[in-house]
Amino acid sequence: MDLGLTDRVYVLTGASRGLGYATAQCLVADGARVVLSARDSDAVAAAAKQLGGPEHAVGLTGDLADPETPEQLVAAAQEHFGRLDGALISVGGPPPGNAAAVTDEQWRLSFETVFLGTIRAVRTVANALPEGGAIGLVLSTSARGPVPGLGISNGLRPGLVGAAKDIADDYGPRGVRVVGLLPGRIMTDRNRELFGATGDPERARAEAEAGIPLRRVGDPAEFGRVAAFVLSPAASYLTGITLPVDGGALRGL
Repeated sequence: MDLGLTDRVYVLTGASRGLGYATAQCLVADGARVVLSARDSDAVAAAAKQLGGPEHAVGLTGDLADPETPEQLVAAAQEHFGRLDGALISVGGPPPGNAAAVTDEQWRLSFETVFLGTIRAVRTVANALPEGGAIGLVLSTSARGPVPGLGISNGLRPGLVGAAKDIADDYGPRGVRVVGLLPGRIMTDRNRELFGATGDPERARAEAEAGIPLRRVGDPAEFGRVAAFVLSPAASYLTGITLPVDGGALRGL
């Protein structure tokens, strides 16, 4: 199946590793070109090099908490590749802890990055996209059901789903799509940290896998392939939805 990704250009945030990088790999493998961003300059430069260098990928140091970052990413795509067709907006997960126990400062910082930073990036990219453009938001299954020990995520992710739906309504008449992606337990550094924080990572992983119908934690590439499809012209009639990539773990219909 031809996804129609050849020579299309995408911006991906939080993409030096994990789900963002896995998506970039899939996009580039199908002929797209990418602008990666992350806070670690060495890591994002290395990621761009691994994807084939300047002909296929460029890396920028950026933090979505900085209001100037989204405009810089849009400008980089247009300057390096001459166009922009979409984006995958992802930020690192907020610190763990129950909602009643985390501090005001942790809530405030997480809101600035996870929530406001995401909305600002989506708005900026959407304004720059032509008809047929697409934006994917990397959220979490916590948007549909609270995950124990992730109080900030449980509080902010559902709000992002609502905002994404509203933005999809606004930009739909222009032919620009907005889709939320809800990764479940996928073996990224983030999930390794969460398993490790329990003191018994092997047991924590086994307990998590017992609640997943496929009985295993996902691989980042499995998310990347879904995200690449959602961003591609092949998914041209998908917008305003949230799509779980979780091995069947969510139980809602």
